[in-house]
Amino acid sequence: MDTSKGNGHGASSNGEIRVGVYVCHCGTNIAATVDVAEVVRFAEGLPNVAVAKDYQFMCSEPGQELIQQDITEHKLNRVVVAACSPLMHEPTFRRACAEAGLNPFLFQMANIREQCSWVTTDKPRATEKAKHIVRAAVSRVALHAELQVREVPVNERVLIIGGGIAGIEAALQIADAGKPVILVEREPSIGGRMATFDKTFPTLDCAACILTPKMVSAGQHRNIDIRSYAEVASVSGHVGQFQVSIRRNRRYVDDKKCNGCGLCYQECPAIVSPKSRKVSIEGQPYFVGSYAEGGEARKVTIRQGDRERRKPIKDTPTGDCIFCGKCATACSEVVGAHAIVLRRDESAEAGKQRSLEFNGNCIGCGACVRECPTGALTVTDAQDRQVLHHEMMLGPNKAIRVPTLQAVPNVPFIDEETCIHFRNGGCGHCAEVCPQEAISYDMEEAIEEVEVGSILVATGFDTIDLAPMVQYGWGRYDNVISGLEFEILCHASGSTGGKILKADGTPPKSVAILHCIGSRDEHYHEHCSRVCCMYSLKFAHLVREKVECDVYEFYIDIRAGGKGYEEFYKRLMREDVTFIRGKAAEVTNWPMSPEEEGKLVVKAEDTLLGQIRRVPVDMVILSPALQAREGAQTLAQTLGIGCGGEGFFLERHPKLAPVQTAADGVYVAGACQSPKDIPDSVAQGAAAAANILSLIDKGTFSIEPVVAVIDETLCGGCRTCINMCPYSALSADEERNVAVCESALCKGCGTCVATCPAGAIQQQGYTDAQIRAELEGALGRLAASSAE
Repeated sequence: MDTSKGNGHGASSNGEIRVGVYVCHCGTNIAATVDVAEVVRFAEGLPNVAVAKDYQFMCSEPGQELIQQDITEHKLNRVVVAACSPLMHEPTFRRACAEAGLNPFLFQMANIREQCSWVTTDKPRATEKAKHIVRAAVSRVALHAELQVREVPVNERVLIIGGGIAGIEAALQIADAGKPVILVEREPSIGGRMATFDKTFPTLDCAACILTPKMVSAGQHRNIDIRSYAEVASVSGHVGQFQVSIRRNRRYVDDKKCNGCGLCYQECPAIVSPKSRKVSIEGQPYFVGSYAEGGEARKVTIRQGDRERRKPIKDTPTGDCIFCGKCATACSEVVGAHAIVLRRDESAEAGKQRSLEFNGNCIGCGACVRECPTGALTVTDAQDRQVLHHEMMLGPNKAIRVPTLQAVPNVPFIDEETCIHFRNGGCGHCAEVCPQEAISYDMEEAIEEVEVGSILVATGFDTIDLAPMVQYGWGRYDNVISGLEFEILCHASGSTGGKILKADGTPPKSVAILHCIGSRDEHYHEHCSRVCCMYSLKFAHLVREKVECDVYEFYIDIRAGGKGYEEFYKRLMREDVTFIRGKAAEVTNWPMSPEEEGKLVVKAEDTLLGQIRRVPVDMVILSPALQAREGAQTLAQTLGIGCGGEGFFLERHPKLAPVQTAADGVYVAGACQSPKDIPDSVAQGAAAAANILSLIDKGTFSIEPVVAVIDETLCGGCRTCINMCPYSALSADEERNVAVCESALCKGCGTCVATCPAGAIQQQGYTDAQIRAELEGALGRLAASSAE
């Protein structure tokens, strides 16, 4: 707010208080219930009132000009506007007063709309109540003092937390304007959820074709500094001057040295998926290794027999073990697990006996299988599945890997739980083959301190945990998969090359897609996740496009609210997708008829037919609810912003300030604020960028003076206020043993004023005297009426 013109008079030259009262009709919002003319006549008779008027719309330009003219003509030094909520137009009228030369904090707003006309139907009683509200404002404004807005400089550097599509869009917009950006992403690569999608609805564009160019642009932009595999540890300071600590997680690869050649994960012997593997020699299982546990050791002895006379042929697959020892050498020298021991017993008279002994160090990495020259060793999934839906990934399935082949930055990271070196101290193969010497097993977490002027939160969303919803069979049945798992399954860069396959490696002949799993459900999340209907329709199209099979959509309502969404829905109906209106109640594998044998059965009440239906299918895709990201509450406390009932970050105003928050200089964008699709996330990211650029270009930020003031002569240093302040605006001065308020952080909530046991804190603009005068003004007539 520009208050350069608002440092004028607080009283006339003779000390007289002169108040102007203006009552707004607000169209019929107020005038239909309140007798505005009667309220004006009442205001004219109040003490200190020099002029009282009414107008149809006080917030309009003519209404503001009326106030400005009267300030000059009637030498007003106080102004009261009786209209709507101060949340709507208090800044508007303060600005009008300032332009007329009156200090803007000598203005008071009386809310006779939300607090009177909208909640009172009886016109005489509503009019009487409006009089009380106006009198309270007049009594209060007489005690107002001139307050001055403080300007603080704004650092041009911007911190963006979250590297999804909303964060990338905002980063590019700000960077293109010439401002430096630090983009913090807790995953090894930017891109967010969209990087795992194959197609986007409703146009079915290739997600990578849309996103990858933006990722590359962000990675190569000279004004964008990406901090991937990192998190914000702490934030202090205030708008314009935030001090941020960024925790750099251990990726064990130096991103300054790595050139992204990929040799490390190409040569890595440790495979991430599957997590349990069965090793066989000549078709006979002898050991099961697991990444979680070493497994039970078992010794297998094989009599050579006729093979004693057979000359081993190097690197010639025969299917027979020739006891060459290559597997043991690889396990010891390359992997470092020392899990294979080759033993020869020369004392046996019946023939030389040799054995391979696998001990508990085996982790099922499969290096021995790759080194076996005859093909005698094989490794397969312990559960006999060919497609592991829950363990699929887009990038290389190695202990050292990149999340996707389009990762930005293109720097691998090491998964400690899978890496052989971190399990038993062996291997080290990736470090040996790296030409840049970028691998560092001794890397530690690092804390980086940066200063920024504004912060954008774009951390995205999580999907609800499906494990507790046992009725849907996720985690129990191999062919019940989540929406995100299906995205990876049908992705061209996925484990199956984009083929839609069941766990046994065969394509399904029937697929059921279940909407609203955890959404619109009083037991989980009552909110609608907005995108579930549309991505479920997208799944149906992809299944029909890639596999000849029947597709069933189980839905509550199809909510297709967006450009081209309804048309996409109608397109799916023409593609012979079967829509069943009814939320699925259960997925089971118990058959009740011959056609259900060997199938998954979806049970639901068809609300259109009015009957219970059992639909046998080969695969079930669950569309889970979108929920707030894990750690959102902690991050909100760190930043001094709020979260709603569902855990999403709260905006300052859902309509008028959708990307701003209660903390000045902190903004939100994308699905971290509420569930939204890609176009809305991009639009909100751009909107947040525009707000930030406006703040930066101004160069300074105005700090409201309605803040807490501490009387050090009364403060006893008990620190009660410090513990209660929700904005971390209060701290302790250890030397003087008193509380200190940082006005740039204080939001004037008054919590400290109410909790101070010594009464040492007053809030400017809401002093005890002002509040007392307001109460007496509101209750005075009522008390008199009661006495009569």
